[in-house]
Amino acid sequence: MTDNVKNLERKNAGYVSSFDKGSLALPPAKKYLVVTCMDARIDPAAAFGIDLGDAHVIRNAGGNAKDSLRSILISQHLLGTREIILVKHTGCGMLTFQNSDALAAVAKSQGVGVLAGTYDFQPFSDLEQGVKDDVTWLKSHSAIVQDTAVSGWVYEVETGKTRRVV
Repeated sequence: MTDNVKNLERKNAGYVSSFDKGSLALPPAKKYLVVTCMDARIDPAAAFGIDLGDAHVIRNAGGNAKDSLRSILISQHLLGTREIILVKHTGCGMLTFQNSDALAAVAKSQGVGVLAGTYDFQPFSDLEQGVKDDVTWLKSHSAIVQDTAVSGWVYEVETGKTRRVV
């Protein structure tokens, strides 16, 4: 058993000892969702003021809208969310490479051909433009519920501050 698994078991036992939120409803109470990065330096609940049961939080590399689509559609069409808050962040790893770099790294580690040469890791080179592009993509996607409020933000990992981009 790894140290991480041991930590999970120990921390969960402490969490369970005072857990009293088992009766929360399945749909998010505040009818919104947050798309943000999987970066370990981001604590969405604390940084964005999300209480348990209030919102869905979708995390992936770069806070990528396209990667989040399946979860967004389930959240909207089956669970009633009507607002999307997209948050990318400073110092994001997705700003540090190009698609060809990621493809080469996978090929070196796992062998050439394990991914099709056209696989898109969806890196971006400009943080604010990345936010704008994802918000535009979400607003124009035909499967997103009409009149969904969509906003785009940048979280500063250095200060904990968020700022609205669009």
